[in-house]
Amino acid sequence: MASLNTEILIIGGGVIGLSIARALYKRGVREITVIDKGRVGGEASWAAAGMLAPNAETHQADAFFRFCTASNTLYPDFAAELLDETGIDVELDRSGTLYLAFDEAEKAAIDKKYKWQKTAGIEVASLSSEEVLALEPMVSPEVIAGLFYPSDWQVENRKLITALRRYAELNGINVIENSPVSELIVNHNRVVGAITADAKINAGATILTAGAWTSGLLPNKFEIKPIRGQMISFDAPERPLNCVIYSPRGYVVPRADGRVLAGATVEDAGFNKEVTADAITSLRDAALEISPVFANFDIKGSWCGLRPAAADELPVIGRPAGIDGLMLATGHYRNGILLAPITAQMVADEVALGITSEYFREFSPDRFAKAGTATP
Repeated sequence: MASLNTEILIIGGGVIGLSIARALYKRGVREITVIDKGRVGGEASWAAAGMLAPNAETHQADAFFRFCTASNTLYPDFAAELLDETGIDVELDRSGTLYLAFDEAEKAAIDKKYKWQKTAGIEVASLSSEEVLALEPMVSPEVIAGLFYPSDWQVENRKLITALRRYAELNGINVIENSPVSELIVNHNRVVGAITADAKINAGATILTAGAWTSGLLPNKFEIKPIRGQMISFDAPERPLNCVIYSPRGYVVPRADGRVLAGATVEDAGFNKEVTADAITSLRDAALEISPVFANFDIKGSWCGLRPAAADELPVIGRPAGIDGLMLATGHYRNGILLAPITAQMVADEVALGITSEYFREFSPDRFAKAGTATP
C-alpha cells in the first residue's frame, strides 16, 4: 500500500471541501490534499440548482438565517475572485427571487410572512397579481399575489465546481478522485489520516466534508442522512423568465444559456439515486403552474442528488469532543452552495490561523450528544 503525507487532508471534494481547500491555500497552507470517492463535485454539489435564497426560504430570523445571510453577502467577492483566479465566470445572477401565491390560503401565508420579515428588517416587497405580471410577464395569470426578494440570487453551481477545481489545479492542491476512504486513522484519540484501498494518507489535520457519506466514517457520533432531491430541466430558445421563482409546490431557475431547472423533491430514500416517473411528472406540473410557457418546451434532462441532512437539518461544523485532529464541515442539507463561502472562511480561519467564529457554537457536532440524539 502506498503512503502519502500531507499537512491538511480534506475528505470530500464537493463545493464545501473544494472551497475550504481554496480558503486554506489563500491563508498560506501549501500541503493540501482533497480526496473524493468519485469525481470531485459530482454528487449533491453538481445536482443542485444554485439558488442563494436566505430570505425566501427562511421561517425565522434565527442564527441559521444570519449565517445564510452572511454567506450570501460574500458571494459577489467570491464570484469576482474566482473569475480573476481561474477565468471561469460562475454566473452570479442578481435578478432576485419571486415567491408566488395561487389561492387565498397561500396569499394569507405570504401576507403573514411579509409582515414578520419586514419587522425583522428583511428586504422584501409585497406584490399584487398585476405587479407580479409586470415583473414576470410569462408567469401564470392565475397568480394572485407574490413576494419579491431583490437580495436572493443564484449561481451556476456546475461552473462554480469547475472554477474551484481549476483553482486547485492552478495552485498545486492535490486532488485524488475515485478513491473512497474506508476508515480514519486514529492514534490515541487523534485522527492522523485516512486509509483507502490503495493508500495510507498521513495528515497533520483532517477535515471531513463528506456530505451524505459522513456517518460511515464517524460511527456512533451522529447521523447524516441522504435526502434525495430529483430535478428536471427544460431547454428554451431564449431565457423565458427573469428571476428564480418559487411556488408552494416547487421552483424554477432560469439560466443564462436558456436552460430552466425545475425542482425539487425531498425524499428520505436512503442512497437510492433513481429518477422516478412520478417525480418528473410532479416537477413538470409545478413548473406549469408557475408559467404555462413550459408547455412549449420538452424536458431535456433529469437527475437527482443526495442532500446531507442532520437530525435538526442544520449544518455540522466544528471539532467533535474527544477526537483531536479532526474538523467537520458537513450536513449543509439544502444550502451547500449558499453556505460554501462562509463555511470555508470559518474553517480555514480556525485551522490555519486559530481564529474561532461565533458560529462554531451554533453548529457544533457536540449538540447531538447534549440533546441525546446521537446514534447508538
